[in-house]
Amino acid sequence: MKLNFLIAQIVSVENFDNFSALELRAAFLVLHEDKSLCPVEARRFCYAELIKLVRRNWLKKIKSNKTGAVSYKKTALFNAEKILPETTGSMIEKPNLLPHPEKVKAPLLSRLNRYKKELLISFGELEEYEQLSQVHPELNEQLQDKYNQAREQNSALLGKIKAIENLFNPVSKP
Repeated sequence: MKLNFLIAQIVSVENFDNFSALELRAAFLVLHEDKSLCPVEARRFCYAELIKLVRRNWLKKIKSNKTGAVSYKKTALFNAEKILPETTGSMIEKPNLLPHPEKVKAPLLSRLNRYKKELLISFGELEEYEQLSQVHPELNEQLQDKYNQAREQNSALLGKIKAIENLFNPVSKP
C-alpha cells in the first residue's frame, strides 16, 4: 500500500485518534510545504488516503447516529512502525535537501519531525479547549487563557518548523 508520507506522520502521532477528515486535512495543510495547495484538493487527497487505511483495517470509520458526523479511530491493527516505512510521497515530494553533511541533516530532520508532532498535539489541545468551552461556558475565562497560551505555542512551533524547512528549501530571491 502506498501512503503519503505526511499523512502517515500525522496519523501516526500517538494522540491523533478519533479524528475527522477535516481535522486531518487541516493538519495536512498546516504541515504541507506548498502553502498554495487548494483546500478542496487537499480534502479529496486526505479522504483517499483515509480510505486506504480503512480498507487495510488500520482505521475504523465511525458515523454518529445523533449528528451524522464521521470520525476515524485507530484499530488494534494500527502500527505506527509499519505505516511510516511503507509510505512514499505520492502527492508531495520529500524536501529537496541542500547538500548538508549527514551529521547536521539527520538531527535537523529529527528536530523538524518532533516539532511537527508537537504542533499536532497542540492542535488537539486547542480543539479540546473549544469543545470544553461549549460544554462548560462557566469556564470560558479560564479556558480562554489556556487557549491563548496554546495558540502562542502553535505560532512558536510554526516558526521553528519554518526556520528548519528554510534551511533545506531556501527561497531564491530575484
